[in-house]
Amino acid sequence: MYNYLNPEVTLDWGWELGGPLLIGVIMFALGVPVWAVLGVISVLILELSGALPLSLLGEALFDGIDAFALIAIPLFILTGDVLVRTGLSRKLLDIAEALTGGAKSGFGTATVLVCGFFACISGSDAAGAAGVGRMTIDRLVEQGYPRPYACALVAAGACTGILIPPSIAYIIIGLVLGISASTLFLAALVPGLLVMGCIMVCNIILNLTHGFENAGGGFSLRRIITAIYVGRYALIVPVIILGGIYSGVFTPTEAAAIAVITTIIIGLWQKTISLSEFPAMLASSAKVNGVILPIIAFSLPLAQALAALEVPQGFVYMVTDITDDPTMIILLMISILILAGCVMETTPNIVILAPIMLPLAQEIGMADIQFCIMMITALGVGFITPPLGLNLFVVSGLTGTPILGIARNAVPFVLAMLSVVLLLAFVPELSLWALPSYSY
Repeated sequence: MYNYLNPEVTLDWGWELGGPLLIGVIMFALGVPVWAVLGVISVLILELSGALPLSLLGEALFDGIDAFALIAIPLFILTGDVLVRTGLSRKLLDIAEALTGGAKSGFGTATVLVCGFFACISGSDAAGAAGVGRMTIDRLVEQGYPRPYACALVAAGACTGILIPPSIAYIIIGLVLGISASTLFLAALVPGLLVMGCIMVCNIILNLTHGFENAGGGFSLRRIITAIYVGRYALIVPVIILGGIYSGVFTPTEAAAIAVITTIIIGLWQKTISLSEFPAMLASSAKVNGVILPIIAFSLPLAQALAALEVPQGFVYMVTDITDDPTMIILLMISILILAGCVMETTPNIVILAPIMLPLAQEIGMADIQFCIMMITALGVGFITPPLGLNLFVVSGLTGTPILGIARNAVPFVLAMLSVVLLLAFVPELSLWALPSYSY
């Protein structure tokens, strides 16, 4: 796929490559939309380098988003929106609280768990941060958590939105690298649960140290059974999505379609939504989808231009010329991904960085599936890495809490998630255990 072993390839940072990238950085700093910046960079690189005919740009834009797998993105977004409007998300919170209520840090742990539930349905970290934050932050404060810490906890828990399948991020990276989304979902299950578990453990330790939560009602089997019974229809949605995908009954795209139909039917049957709300739901989901797809459309021509200029091969040669130590190369890749996750959304990071960094990972013997899991998890860490983590800004805007206060409280969660990233990078079994065709 890549000629990354050619020692004669070097990365040329001449004007035809460095100039457009510099202009792109300036445009980012000025607040120009991401899709527009990527489009300008693509046009300038193609025009200045002559790597590919500029006339192919229009065709590349439409071919890039003409993929069956991408249909799942708007459907998962719409499913998450319907879930919130029907009140089913609150039922999931009640179930999570019942399951964890016996612990002193019960509601904090329940908050992280409901983020995981939400991730199984919406596949988006920002949607999880906003949706779960509205339900839990004020209650966390009532339980005794400082507001900045409560915001940091929600921001960290919401990172599971791109880590626990089904995830929009895995759909996109699968499309970019030519890997089945179903395969990535299977490989990502244990790593996603590991991240959620490490955030829970971190919260429990901090709670025991500082005595944040002043509640704790003891374990109650009756309460758990009651919560599950009352929220049984809310549980149907993640069960259908995950059960259908992992059993091979339907593809992620088909799972997304069935999920949105199921949530709408439940809402109409329980009379928690009405037909008059459909235009608003569709418009809200379309706005989110309208941010993602143009980025994908303009990122793919840029990726093609970079490939034509042999940037991936040159990047591999440049790094291996500095060091051939696999450990140092892995740490360098993780650092780049976390930094990228701080300043930019998942979609452009995946489309631009994945084709460049995969050859480097393959050069040191890392399987493509393992690389994908490590990359998405590292980008997730960037979402809460101070002071620029995107999830930190989401919860700050939601609550009005100063960003620096949230950032300080997010540091323990960053370290906890980073430990999982390192495990995924150095222990391939965590990603490949369910894929017997891969050797490690």
